[in-house]
Amino acid sequence: MKEIRGKIADITKRRGIYWGAYEIYGGVSGFYDYGPVGALLKKNLLDIWLEEFVYSDGLLFIDAPAIGPDSVYKASGHVDKFTDYMVRCISCGHAFRVDELIKDFVDNPDLLTPDEIEKIIEENDVRCPDCNGKFGKVEEFHLMFSTTIGLDKRGFLRPETAQGIFINFPTLYRINREKLPMGVAQIGKAYRNEISPRQGVLRQREFNMAEIELFVDPEEKFNEELIEDIELPLLTRDGFELKINAKEAYKSGLANGYIIYYMQKILSFLKSVGIDTSKIRFRQHHREELAHYSKDTWDCEILISNGWTEVIGIAYRGDYDLKRHMESSGADMRAFRKFEKERKIRINKIVPRMEILGPRYKAAAMKIARAMEAMEFEENSVHGTLKIELDGHVYDVPEEAYEVIDVEKKVSGERFLPHVIEPSFGIDRLIYSIIEHTYYERQDTGYKVLRFPPRLAPIKVGILPLMAKDSLDSIARDIMKELRTAGINGYYDDSGSIGRRYARADEIGVPFCITVDYQTKEDNTVTIRERDSTKQKRINKDELKDTLKKLVAEEILFEEL
Repeated sequence: MKEIRGKIADITKRRGIYWGAYEIYGGVSGFYDYGPVGALLKKNLLDIWLEEFVYSDGLLFIDAPAIGPDSVYKASGHVDKFTDYMVRCISCGHAFRVDELIKDFVDNPDLLTPDEIEKIIEENDVRCPDCNGKFGKVEEFHLMFSTTIGLDKRGFLRPETAQGIFINFPTLYRINREKLPMGVAQIGKAYRNEISPRQGVLRQREFNMAEIELFVDPEEKFNEELIEDIELPLLTRDGFELKINAKEAYKSGLANGYIIYYMQKILSFLKSVGIDTSKIRFRQHHREELAHYSKDTWDCEILISNGWTEVIGIAYRGDYDLKRHMESSGADMRAFRKFEKERKIRINKIVPRMEILGPRYKAAAMKIARAMEAMEFEENSVHGTLKIELDGHVYDVPEEAYEVIDVEKKVSGERFLPHVIEPSFGIDRLIYSIIEHTYYERQDTGYKVLRFPPRLAPIKVGILPLMAKDSLDSIARDIMKELRTAGINGYYDDSGSIGRRYARADEIGVPFCITVDYQTKEDNTVTIRERDSTKQKRINKDELKDTLKKLVAEEILFEEL
């Protein structure tokens, strides 16, 4: 397993996919730079994600700030609850996440208390990986990066992109013409001050996320037609491994309908970007490991050399986030549910007592009275002091200054807090998984190949003149210019043998190579070589642009030429 990780580390740096950041200053763990090939790979992956999850389902797409005031993250619960357990080596002082240290001794470290963790470390004589020293007590470590906004306002770098969607719900709901379900997507950076990131791009302090928040009416019946006849690989919180039809999983109540809907979409998406579907499973969180906001969560895990690795999470967040932000900010985060027929309800109305309000509030008394008369409350919910805000001033109106009457009212609907289903994609983890799943070595030569699907491939085509003379090079450069103008990303290479040039293209996942040879000058044809089969076909140069567009878009297969 370490061998494959070493080979991938070599190829990702040497061929410009990614590498550790700040290398000339000794590097800083948990930060990575994407190079010329990797940046395009990430862009193409996100473009496919947008097509498959946002455009196809008609979701809204936003871009919110990465820094937020502490009030946002106090309301979300992150200030109080976003922590990991760690231990420090008594000898060298290095710190480590405990789940990484004890994962070989327990099935799920997230379920353990600090005392239980310390017992496992002691019983199994778990030592410091750096100096073999013993560990001290288990500590809690807060994972958010704090910062200062302006001169003295405390803020945080976002640990997820979700909160930028939640706090904008009222505006987005209006933009969506107050219709549910409403899906909102966002792509961006998130930041977590990881204790000891030692797993390459699998665990970073600054990382890329793509998230969806699907707002639904919990009383609205789920549309069963969204569930397809597809097999889902599940691992339930009770430890049962299942290969179960999605329709059966829904009918048996294994998971929320929208969670199952996203499971099937994720399976299709991962297959399209090169992931081996036999190495995918959806693992349900144990109740003890659920995040503070979650009612149910299923992780999409991919089997790589590190073992089963969480890459995507699908969380049923209920109304937790909207409720917390409504309580904290005072903004109305509710949606409106329209009744089929008008209903009669009983409410409390306020009747001001002017004989008390007049002497007490003088000139403001009439305005306060009108504001009180406009207020409506659920039955039997009015008591105590009322706070009336007028012209920037808050008036405390005592209970003796008003009466409460019970009245009947016809209503066409009611306000409620939507529930949220959240598919959250770790883009860097997905990129590593794709690289590992698409990596192979040719049996005859040992050359390394990345089997990127054409839509995903960072560079679509290499243009290679057989010789850099006799005008073959100029023909090849003209082809490159034409293809680039048509939006097909390609490069020119005339250095070394044609075999070595093919090998260089294969190593960065280029799916097609065009060879210009002496026959090109005779009959205007060129050779297209397909990466994985290494088969070649001749095609008229005038048809090259349109043919490559279809090949790159995966509208036709190479075998169909």
